[in-house]
Amino acid sequence: MIDWHRIDTVFLDMDGTLLDLHFDNHFWLEHVPTRYAQARGLAPEIAKAELLARYRDIEGTLEWYCVDYWSRELGLDIALLKQEVEHLIAVHPHVLDFLEALERRGKRRVLVTNAHQKALALKLSRTRLGGHFERIICSHDLRVAKEAPGFWSLVHAIEPFDVERTLFVDDSTRVLQAARDFGFRWLMAVVEPDSRAPRGEVADFPAIAHFGDLLPSLHSD
Repeated sequence: MIDWHRIDTVFLDMDGTLLDLHFDNHFWLEHVPTRYAQARGLAPEIAKAELLARYRDIEGTLEWYCVDYWSRELGLDIALLKQEVEHLIAVHPHVLDFLEALERRGKRRVLVTNAHQKALALKLSRTRLGGHFERIICSHDLRVAKEAPGFWSLVHAIEPFDVERTLFVDDSTRVLQAARDFGFRWLMAVVEPDSRAPRGEVADFPAIAHFGDLLPSLHSD
C-alpha cells in the first residue's frame, strides 16, 4: 500500500484522523444546539434546525472552524462549552503506536489541522499527542483553510517538503482533493472518523479504518 522507503515526511490531520470525531459531532450537533436553545428560549428542535442551516452556509471556510467566530455569532462562549464535554475527547486506536513507529523509522511527523487554536490547545492538553510531532501547523495561523487552493503553498513556505516523498492522511475527501491538486503523491483517507457513526465510503483515495492498518507495513520494511 505504501512504500515507506519513499516517504520522508508524514502530514496528519487531527479531528477524525488522529482523534475520534465523535467529540466534535456531539459538540456541534447536540451540545451547542442545547445550550443555544436554553440561551434563546427556543425549542430544541428549532434551535438545532437554525444552527444546522448556519453551519451549512459557511461549511469548508476558515470561519466554520473558528471558535471566536461562533462565539460572536451565537452569543455563547464556545471555548467554555467545549470544556463542558471535553471528557469525550479521545484518541483513535493505534494512533500512538503509529506515531512512535514513524519516529523509529526517522520520518518527520507534522500535524496539520483546521482546528482553531483554542480547540487545538484543549485537545492537546487532554491527549498525549503533543509530544509526538516535529511541527504543528494550524490553518488559523495561516488564515486559510486546508480546503483552499492556496493552503499548501503557504505550508510549503514554512515547512518545505517534497510532494513525491510526503504522505498526507485526512478524513476529508475535500481536503485530500486539494492536496492532490497541489501534487501530493501519497494520500490516505480515514473512513471511520467517528467511532459511533457508520463507516464511510471513499472511492477516490486509498483508505484505512484506523492506523492499525498501516502498522504491519511500517514494521516490516
